Amino acid sequence: MKASLDTNAIIHFYRAELQNILFDFFDEGVFIYEQIRRIELRNHAEDLLPMIDEDIISGKIEVYTKEKLKSLAVFNIFERNVKENRLLYGSGDLGEVYAISLAQTIGAFSLITDDIKQGGPYMSLLQFEDDIMPFTFADVFILRYLTGASDEYQTVEDFNAVNTASDLNWSFKGQISKFIRRFWKEPYKEADRQWMQRLVEDQEIKVKSKFGALSRVLG
Repeated sequence: MKASLDTNAIIHFYRAELQNILFDFFDEGVFIYEQIRRIELRNHAEDLLPMIDEDIISGKIEVYTKEKLKSLAVFNIFERNVKENRLLYGSGDLGEVYAISLAQTIGAFSLITDDIKQGGPYMSLLQFEDDIMPFTFADVFILRYLTGASDEYQTVEDFNAVNTASDLNWSFKGQISKFIRRFWKEPYKEADRQWMQRLVEDQEIKVKSKFGALSRVLG
């Protein structure tokens, strides 16, 4: 999979020094728009810029500039997506607008954002007829666990690391419940349920056993 990153997601992974999880899990590429690097991250997480820039230079994060989008003959499409998304989400957080617009423009399958407020990108994309699937950092950890890239102990440890480093005060049990409702019990979109069904079948995931083990660790 490949993913477009929102500002808050970048900050949360880097703040906990778990950014390599993004590069390992989204093995087809991790992308940001230049404005997120130049303005949003400088305004909200300047102390993290040396680490982020190092990963940009090494190619772990690909930055899409206006010139790059023009060279791909998609800048007009990107501009149109930005205008439409600013109408949907407002101009309060341009980071999420750019992240969604970039994903739509370059065909990124995933948007990584921790903005889960009503009307924000995560909740809205669960309901819109859009090809982009939104994931929070907790979703990424759960998917990583289900696909066998980490065990239940490491998954809980990583969640707690992000939760503590960014003062989020999220409940992992609550995030797991939302994940299960989304993909099995009350799917927001049938496409999400089908995607999860294929993943489970292709990788022969024992879902009940997996969630049972994770629940026991959480107590």
